[in-house]
Amino acid sequence: MNTIRLRRGKEESLLRFHPWVFSGAIASPVDNLEEGEVVVVESHDGTPLGSGHYQIGTIAVRMLSTDRETRIDGDFYKDRLGKALEMRKALGLMRSDNNAFRLVHGEGDFLPGLVVDIYGDNAVVQAHSVGMHYARELIADALCELPGAGIKNVYYKSETTLPYKAELDPVNEYIRGANTGNVAIENGLKFHVDWLKGQKTGFFVDQRDNRSLLEKYAKGQKVLNMFCYTGGFSVYALRGGAESVVSVDSSAKAIALTDANVTLNYGECDRHKSHAVDAFKFLGEMEYGAYDLIVLDPPAFAKHRGAIKNALRGYQKLNAAAIEKIAPGGILFTFSCSQAISREQFRLAVFSAAAQTGRKVRILHQLTQPADHPVNIYHPEGEYLKGLILYIE
Repeated sequence: MNTIRLRRGKEESLLRFHPWVFSGAIASPVDNLEEGEVVVVESHDGTPLGSGHYQIGTIAVRMLSTDRETRIDGDFYKDRLGKALEMRKALGLMRSDNNAFRLVHGEGDFLPGLVVDIYGDNAVVQAHSVGMHYARELIADALCELPGAGIKNVYYKSETTLPYKAELDPVNEYIRGANTGNVAIENGLKFHVDWLKGQKTGFFVDQRDNRSLLEKYAKGQKVLNMFCYTGGFSVYALRGGAESVVSVDSSAKAIALTDANVTLNYGECDRHKSHAVDAFKFLGEMEYGAYDLIVLDPPAFAKHRGAIKNALRGYQKLNAAAIEKIAPGGILFTFSCSQAISREQFRLAVFSAAAQTGRKVRILHQLTQPADHPVNIYHPEGEYLKGLILYIE
């Protein structure tokens, strides 16, 4: 393996087990390195600090091991994936009434650059680094050999997640097995999951616990689910006994999938209606008091730090519209999935929105991502999902 040597003092973050090496920390030449190769990282005095995937860019190395002797091969991936699976078993996520969960959450499972979501016997793999792209065959083999996982099909979906400058031309395709059905079960509810053409891996498993919480608040309520995508919150609200549920998304395909998921669980359901329309337009035209419970779960408003200012304005505008219009005694579930937005920034945007309306607002719950999206304690950047449940007088 080739070696990267750091500048004096730049080893401190690795000694604290942070999994990234930034390009500015590197002292040795990198012209001889191939993007995606496994490299050994050393301190300025030659002390080995571990190994990881090299990549051109601000994050130059994603560390896979703190031991120079560790071989990054098929056995390595089997070991890491096996430990990830054991944690999901301990969380009680593998049940007859639940077969959808995240198996690998990048740095949170000590596999930076890799995401794996499970839907029954299907694994959907996303590489976010060149190194993980090159390791996809080893990863697919390891997934299919995981004891007790029952994985038969591996779909590789990285066309939009790999750095475009690497010029890899990845293809979304089955690298093991084939399409044998796309219905997954979450807490006893069934969902069509479109991992072939849908967003991310086809379904947002990170909202599972928050959907369950909404179900407990839904009885007798008139519910509005904004940015509904596959209708997860809507399906849970209906099971919770909502008087009515309205699903809104700007994408007609998302609305079609939401309707299909409602039908899958409840058949023809006169308590549910859906609209393919812009969220801000819908909220602007909505009558005061029309809804008792509103869900705001927008896509990431800020995908990089340069977009933070505009994103915060967007969150404030969106939440102000909902807080202003919700019925007295209403409950608002509001979220940000933008990693670039901190918990404090999101809360301040929502606070500003509440102050703008002049209504009395209380925080009932502060929410985050579920346990199958773990945050590596040495990598706090892995916490991306922020949520608040508000009671509005």
